[in-house]
Amino acid sequence: MEQRIIVGKNTEYPLNGVITLPEGIDEMAGKVPGVVFVHGSGASNMDEKVFALTPFKDLAEGLAARGIASIRYDKRTYVYGKKMTKELITAKEETIDDAILATELLKANPAVDPARVFIVGHSMGAMLAPRIDAEGGNYKGLVMMAGTPYRIEEIMVRQFKQVGSSKGIFLKFVAKLEDRIFSKKFDGLYEMSDEEAKNKKFAGGTTLYYFKEMGMKTAADYLSETDKPTFIMQGEKDFQVLADVDYAKFKELFSDRPNTRFELYENLNHAFVPCIYDDISKAAKEYKIERHIGDEVIDDIADFVKNN
Repeated sequence: MEQRIIVGKNTEYPLNGVITLPEGIDEMAGKVPGVVFVHGSGASNMDEKVFALTPFKDLAEGLAARGIASIRYDKRTYVYGKKMTKELITAKEETIDDAILATELLKANPAVDPARVFIVGHSMGAMLAPRIDAEGGNYKGLVMMAGTPYRIEEIMVRQFKQVGSSKGIFLKFVAKLEDRIFSKKFDGLYEMSDEEAKNKKFAGGTTLYYFKEMGMKTAADYLSETDKPTFIMQGEKDFQVLADVDYAKFKELFSDRPNTRFELYENLNHAFVPCIYDDISKAAKEYKIERHIGDEVIDDIADFVKNN
């Protein structure tokens, strides 16, 4: 059962969204738990659609079938991207503020237990999940799908190097050129003053301050300050966030942390669907083939939510 809603209705950036509730909720005894979906990087609609894949739609429908409500909404940069290129933005304006507004909407829904609302962050949304919790989300627990304990610029530079080692001659040339250009831009980033970083363009309307503001405190830093239940999930064949680097680092840092669950999914990619190409240079082809998140992933999230 879907309810159309608007996140930030009375703000400068209203966003269309959907609350998905379990069928037959009127007959259920008591209120149900809920989750708030938070997008990865880039401009995404409420389904987090990337070519033929719709991760958030898959998760919302799968969790509703398991008795869990959810809220998803268009990302601010998806609706207002052109306007935002003219403004100085950070992760707060891009993602955090809207995630907190969506959380408040879900907690206010009469069918949802406000004390059992979780955040489900994917990719950059996973990187930000502990921060969103700390800055006002106040969730019962955190689900971090394909996140990283490293800074976002470190991931970007690594991805350029990955493409630069691919077989495609043109892609290899472009990636190596971008690596040289962008890696140099980040030199001395954390020694810059805020004003200096705000005045240095990265690309488009993004300044270096976007990276500095976000990188001053990583997901790992925020996680070390909370004991809330956390579920760290990773696809084994993810070529954007790496199982043997990012996931392994999370395990190294937090394997002894209370209430923390780790799951690595065989042959799944960054979108948690079966991998086909296992090559970052073929990302577009990888995501243009329709697939859906399977029961194993959805069952694990549902189990985590219901048992915490």
